[in-house]
Amino acid sequence: MILLILTTVLGFAMAFSIGANDVANSMATAVGAKAITPKQVAFIAMFLEFAGALMFGAHVSKTIVKGIVKPDFIDKPEYFLYGVLSALLASTIWILVATHWSMPISTTHSIVGGMMGFGIVAFGLESINWPTFLYIVASWVISPFFGGLLSYITFKTISSLILHADNPRESAKRYAPLLISIAIFVMFFLFFKKTLRMSLSISAFYGFLIGAIGFITTFFSIKRMKGIDEYESVESVFKKAQIFTSCYVSFSHGANDVANAAGPIAAVFTILETSTIPKEVEIPSFILMIGGIGISMGVLFMGYKVMRTVGESITHLTNTRGFAVDFSTATTVLLASVLGMPISTTHVVVGSVTGVGLARGVETVNLSVLKNVIFSWIVTVPFTAGLSALLFLIFKSALNIV
Repeated sequence: MILLILTTVLGFAMAFSIGANDVANSMATAVGAKAITPKQVAFIAMFLEFAGALMFGAHVSKTIVKGIVKPDFIDKPEYFLYGVLSALLASTIWILVATHWSMPISTTHSIVGGMMGFGIVAFGLESINWPTFLYIVASWVISPFFGGLLSYITFKTISSLILHADNPRESAKRYAPLLISIAIFVMFFLFFKKTLRMSLSISAFYGFLIGAIGFITTFFSIKRMKGIDEYESVESVFKKAQIFTSCYVSFSHGANDVANAAGPIAAVFTILETSTIPKEVEIPSFILMIGGIGISMGVLFMGYKVMRTVGESITHLTNTRGFAVDFSTATTVLLASVLGMPISTTHVVVGSVTGVGLARGVETVNLSVLKNVIFSWIVTVPFTAGLSALLFLIFKSALNIV
């Protein structure tokens, strides 16, 4: 009973930390561009994260070891049980520390580091799937590079076609519906393919259908576009698009990433019930509910810290720049998913924000903040691995696990 309570508390704490860091950095562009306020984000996230987790979180079954520890080496349920608890606690501590420092990090990489540390001290170096680790290292470069490159191109395109046109308002009427509908297509294609695990063709069909609705809606709303000047009118169009993308990000995140917190809880419950080690777990609704509530609370109480870094400190964002970041992030994640590339959404977001800044000149990017962010990425896996290893040894010694 004590283990069940401890696991539930740790799972809630992990969900809280994910909300404070992961959700916050994903929605930071809308806050930085003043499309929505941090308080509005908190309440949007509270509702949509919870709804996404409860409605679709069960579709996402998780390999608990994240592919980092070879399954052949995990033959003792009690080792795995305390290893998961060690990894969960180490990840939670690091994510909360990073959030306190306002640093956006990959929560998935934190968990991978935690499992890696436990695996090394429990089963030795040979138990680690080193190619998987190298993929993670590669993602530190691949994710921000592709996100930054695409956001650079996207914002340059928006600038050329709309912002620097002779008549920005008329150009927005011509091009904005197409750009926004493409973004909607990409996002919903991702949702149907990655979250609901539908086929490529079905996902594309539904994505196209919703994108077409987005095109028609945007086209007619732009007809009534008003504003003091042309640029204000253009920004107002992309402001509405950003509010929509923020809602999508929140709902989709609840459906996908709540399993990072709920999965370990479900694994421990399974071990205690069956005395066997699950390679994958289906997550019950009540555990998804715990995760959804934890994520919502994390955004509400600590999310503003990371939002400020990503949305304001790296470079100045407007609604058009924020839209370029959101579009580039979603498209990069989509391409990575199709190509099987290692990628971190957190790193893509930061890369995309940087790319938009570079499109206006390197002097518009706060390089000192960017260096601190990159340092926090590099430290994530070693820190969580080391702390998880230490915690596992403490558990092992205190409980006399042989």
